[in-house]
Order: sequence, then C-alpha cells, then structure tokens
Amino acid sequence: MPPQRTVTEAAPLMPFLFENWPDMKRTRIKQCLKFGSVRVNDRAITRHDHALKPGDKVTIKVERVARKAAAPLPSGLSIVHEDESIIVLDKGAGWLTVALDSGNGRTAYAALTDHVRATDARNRVWIVHRLDRDTSGLIVFAKTQPVKRVLQQNWHKFDKTYLAVVEGIVKRDSGTLRCHVNEEFSLRVRSVPPGDDTREAITHFKVLKRSHHTTLVELKLETGRRHQIRVHLSDMGHPIIGDKPYGAVTDPAKRLGLHSSELRFVHPVSEEKMVFTLPLPSVLMKLI
Repeated sequence: MPPQRTVTEAAPLMPFLFENWPDMKRTRIKQCLKFGSVRVNDRAITRHDHALKPGDKVTIKVERVARKAAAPLPSGLSIVHEDESIIVLDKGAGWLTVALDSGNGRTAYAALTDHVRATDARNRVWIVHRLDRDTSGLIVFAKTQPVKRVLQQNWHKFDKTYLAVVEGIVKRDSGTLRCHVNEEFSLRVRSVPPGDDTREAITHFKVLKRSHHTTLVELKLETGRRHQIRVHLSDMGHPIIGDKPYGAVTDPAKRLGLHSSELRFVHPVSEEKMVFTLPLPSVLMKLI
C-alpha cells in the first residue's frame, strides 16, 4: 500500500505534498498530481490548491500494477507492458480496437476494461489510437483521461513501425511514399489529387526480404492517416496479402499481412523513453 500521510492542520495540497514527500522530486510530485496519482481520502485529486482539512488521508500511488490480481485476457490479446498510467497490448488479428457503430464484434477495449476493473470497479481505460481489426501488433491504451490527452497530443512525435507482407517483388530497396487521401469513405480510403477535403499521407519503406512471390517490407509512419499504409502499398502495385479492398488477389495467411511491430514514445508521466517490439507472427513469417 502506498505511504499515507494524515493532515494535522488545514493547508493547500501542493505545499503539503512537498513537505511530506521530501525525497521525491518536485517535478515528479507535480506529474503525479496532474495525472491522478495523488489521492485524498482515496479520491483522486488533480488541483494543486485543493484545501486539505485535519484528518484527511493523503497518498501518492506510484507503484506498478499487480497484474496477477487483474482479470486474465482472452486468447489473442496479451499485455506487453502495464503500469499505473498505460497499457501496451499485443492485439491479435481479428480483434477490433473498439466497437463499430453496429456494436458487433469482440473488442480489445472491452477486454481491457474487464481486466482493470477486476482490481477496482472504478477503473477504466481510454483509447489512444487504433489498429484495424485484421492488423496485429502493438497498441497503447491510457488508464487515465489526462494521460490519454498527453499521448494523443504528442502521438505525431512518436516512432511507429509496421511490417507488411506484400504481393509481388518490390524492386526498390527503400523510399518514401506520398499521396493525398480522402478519408470520407467509411470502408475504403482513396488517394486523390490535393484538395480542401484531403490530407497528405507520408510513409517511409525499406525492403527486408524478397521471396518468390512476396516481399517483406518495413514501414515507418510520418503521418497517421487512416489506412495510409494499405493505400500506399496498393498504389505502388504491391497490395498487402489478404487486403482485397485494396486490390490483393491472394490470401495465403487467411488474414491481412500487416503487423504493428515497434513503438517508441516518451512515457507521459515518468518521461522515460519507452521502446516496445514484437516479431512478425509465425503465420506471416512462413510466407517469406
């Protein structure tokens, strides 16, 4: 249980924290307050000038989550990293990030909500970004709304790397793919001439391996447009295997050949540099 302090006389919260946690850096205390880790009478407080009363119990909850106490996840989902602020998930192909408008389909969001509420019914998770249903790999969820806000505000600064198995032999070893996309269509994003309703999409690619009929390509996103990797590879004449909406004619893995393989970002609370990697799933490795 986090160390607890009892208030003996009325005082604003921030000076009380500085005085009673002298070994903790002031910037760290401010971060804990900002992101809901400071609790007064077991209620998260974020206001620095919150008025404390004699008898109030104050804690700073900075320990890692005891994962063994949480609910296990269904097959196809596994936690790569979890702390008090974020969860990094390995999402299998076939799992939605969040429910569609129809409400149909199993979702990673619902499974993680069950996972965190097993330890406290008040817990919840927030969606930071999404992966398509048939894309596997790394995805990040926030455990507080302020953390979600910080991650989304800085998401364009973070490094996102994907692996794709595409149809045919890509001749260029590397390059940059650019186009403007219209994201108004719900099922299929299109590359179109620049206009008021379009946004530029930029993806950097590098060929990792060529086989007789497929190519393994590493892709790094400079922008984060919906389906931008799928659009770029289709426009290049090498759609991702299994990606029939974008022109694929083969489906040897019975799934989309796209995998979120690496994420690099700064932790929104500790400011630690976080690096997560996942290898290509074996069902896709067999094709190259």
